[in-house]
Amino acid sequence: MILKDLFLPIGADLSAVKAAALAASGIKESKARTFLILKKSIDARKKGAIREVYSVLISEKEEALPSFAVPKAKDGAYRPVVVGFGPAGIFAAYVLALAGLRPIVLERGLSIEERQAKVDALWQKGVLDSKTNAEYGEGGAGAFSDGKLNSGIKEKELSRFVLETFVKFGAPEDILYLNKPHVGTDRLRETIRNIREEIVRLGGEVKFNAQVTDIACTEKKVTLAADKEYLTDCVVLAIGHSARDTYETLLARGFMMQSKPFAVGVRIEQLQEEINKAMYGEKFDPRLPPADYKVVEHTPLGGVYSFCMCPGGYVVCASSEEDGVVTNGMSYHARDGKNANAALLVGVDENDFGGGVLAGVKYQRDMEQKAFLAAGGGFRAPAQRVGDFLKKQKGSLEGRVNPTYLPGVTPCDLNEVLPQKIGGALRAALPVLDKRIKGFAADDNLLTGVETRSSSPVRVLRGEDYKSLSHPMVYPCGEGCGYAGGIMSAAVDGIKIALAIIKGE
Repeated sequence: MILKDLFLPIGADLSAVKAAALAASGIKESKARTFLILKKSIDARKKGAIREVYSVLISEKEEALPSFAVPKAKDGAYRPVVVGFGPAGIFAAYVLALAGLRPIVLERGLSIEERQAKVDALWQKGVLDSKTNAEYGEGGAGAFSDGKLNSGIKEKELSRFVLETFVKFGAPEDILYLNKPHVGTDRLRETIRNIREEIVRLGGEVKFNAQVTDIACTEKKVTLAADKEYLTDCVVLAIGHSARDTYETLLARGFMMQSKPFAVGVRIEQLQEEINKAMYGEKFDPRLPPADYKVVEHTPLGGVYSFCMCPGGYVVCASSEEDGVVTNGMSYHARDGKNANAALLVGVDENDFGGGVLAGVKYQRDMEQKAFLAAGGGFRAPAQRVGDFLKKQKGSLEGRVNPTYLPGVTPCDLNEVLPQKIGGALRAALPVLDKRIKGFAADDNLLTGVETRSSSPVRVLRGEDYKSLSHPMVYPCGEGCGYAGGIMSAAVDGIKIALAIIKGE
């Protein structure tokens, strides 16, 4: 039987959870054949009485959760090609490899080991490699973030398969049941490398430094130009949300595409201890995990919301072009940094960035270039205290919250960097959010700009069969093509497309 809402004190161990489940079920310990934790979360509704909440499966019979099995496929005339090796591409390639189809992966950037050195050079020295950075390379943009795996998608069995795969290849086992699972940047990199090695062991190939620069389709085959020419009759297009040059190539090749809404804004940093107090109470149990939050506020200028909140994390440079600053959030598995940070974003659509398939790309780029110039170049980022931002004055960066962004920040008035709508919406929302979460918008909390890559500004159109509406041998996939919004949903989208290919749909 499945038992929900088992409340236990903070720090309860496995034996205490099992004892509570036995008591609630009436099953004697000697007869319990199955005990499995399905979910663990924190109930912080009453600040003075915070509890852990469990859902468990317990039974006198041997039971297991439904498992997903990859079907075997028949060999085709060509090997399938996966373009991009972020979450969508990784899981598409992994499932295709399990099915025996020996996929070829073409990744524009370098392996995770080599990529780390390139990212370190950007963060420590302000030296960008435009081919391999925090956006491009093995693992995609998610490899240098928090590694959050929570998602609201409905495909529970496929989501479980993603989590089980991560655990199999090195992720912590608790992601199988935590309400808000996360791997952490440090653990995620190791896991990604292990999955890649398994794809190769199963007969697949992963080609790095192999950017697809052209894609030409005939009735029976697709020709891809990368490090060399590849012929196939099946392409998984998992290009990631920052592949701007690839968008241009697809548009020139006649792919049916459209612009889509997305969101832009800044990163806000607060002291993690202050967020803990606001969410858990002034005298919180130190055994509690670093607190997170999720905020939404509707203003006359547009909706404002938090995204990719990183407890105990860092604001990082995620630039991929020479003259633009892009920020993102990152945390390690321990989440033991002094600051909390989150993107604070405002939604935009064609009413803001105009018509045209790539109009949203231009809107992003204009913001990034303006931030680059305002901060003085070298991939420094413009930053400002919340109090000064609300007063529209430059101010200093001295305060309790020290900036974590590397290669460094420059004091600026972000109101002069952000589009008027974005700045106005943030100014309207911050005081309201501060009333909901005490200290959220304290004067000396820090804003760093700009955050522009929360999702793709483009959708490559596909049908219910997952095939491109204009090029039916191509399967647009994941965040970059406008069909996902995070690691988990991108991975599941990659699996669904791999299954469609395996079944010959």
